[in-house]
Amino acid sequence: MPKKLTPHLYSDRASFERLLLLIATFLHHPGIGCPDPDIPHRDGHHQALIPVQQALLATAHQYGIELVSYALPTLRKDLETLRRYGILDRHMYRWGYYLGTGALKREELAVALDALASLAKHQGDPQVRRMYAAITQRLRGLDLQLQGELLYPVRRYLNHTITDSDPDEMMAQGKHQDVLFQALPTLKQAISLGQPVELSRRRDPYRQVDLGIVQVWPLQLLYHDIAWYLVYEDYHRTYFAINRLDRFSSHCRVLRETGRGAKAQQASLQQVDRLLETGWGLYLGEPEAQQAELAGQLPLTEFKVRFYPPVAAFILEGDRRHPRQHIRRGPKNAQGQASYVDYTVPLPDRSFNEFSRWVNRFLGHVQVLSPPKLVTAHRQAIAAQLALYE
Repeated sequence: MPKKLTPHLYSDRASFERLLLLIATFLHHPGIGCPDPDIPHRDGHHQALIPVQQALLATAHQYGIELVSYALPTLRKDLETLRRYGILDRHMYRWGYYLGTGALKREELAVALDALASLAKHQGDPQVRRMYAAITQRLRGLDLQLQGELLYPVRRYLNHTITDSDPDEMMAQGKHQDVLFQALPTLKQAISLGQPVELSRRRDPYRQVDLGIVQVWPLQLLYHDIAWYLVYEDYHRTYFAINRLDRFSSHCRVLRETGRGAKAQQASLQQVDRLLETGWGLYLGEPEAQQAELAGQLPLTEFKVRFYPPVAAFILEGDRRHPRQHIRRGPKNAQGQASYVDYTVPLPDRSFNEFSRWVNRFLGHVQVLSPPKLVTAHRQAIAAQLALYE
């Protein structure tokens, strides 16, 4: 005997398509229904359903589905259906509708929000600042439901930029700086599409070379220690470099609208990663030596330093300071600790200055053993330091 079919509110095609279109609207427009802070509302009230209604009609038009009208009472009924089946939560969506946590589980979302908060606050990324403000506003209802656990900063990356990086913040503070941060939207699009750009490099406190107009393939925005850097490839030859964003002016002109695509960008970025992994720091070397290094034809120099207590214990903790490092403990002292620690790492000559600056952080507790050039440089640094106190 055939099973008797039970009529359903969405049994007919039009009702079923309408419900699917509502789900698609929330998928493609997370946060829809959030009040615009720039538009005042009478008596402070905001009708969240009207933008949802408008977005759904636009979604129907996008997919070629005829939906002549969609009354607000029908929308309320559809929203209740989504709540009943767990597609929407039961809490109020006062700051815009979204489905679940998008592509993330709640635990994953919390970790991502911690990273965004750090980028927004400490690393001063202006675009991330706006994104984080919008996302946290959108998730306020869920955070209230979880009693503040979602937005609590469990993790924080405290290293912060030492230069101004947010154009809106600079303007609010009355600061006008002609820096590349002013052209970030153009630069980021060029990175995504693989477009070559023309930049103007204003200064270099270490080497007064390659100043003025440069034409490059921008590859990545990189945050390191105290500042934002631009990773790029020379437009006219295969040569990679990393320079601080604030040392470029705001001049950023796209040289070619047709980009070379993500595959070519990724291939170049892999070359940069190889250089970063081999060296120490961000300086990638001069063109000729760089190409020899990438071809595996550049010999490395063994840098060997001896650290004494209490710094020795700190060095022993760094198991992953460099992929090719070797750490050897000296004999134990009367306290049962290593009397010294020898740290050895093979590096290209381009890393000499950056490695030397790292070693100099531990003056009074370190002795350079090799190469002779580094021994001399270290002695000179100590003499210069003493001279400042005479």
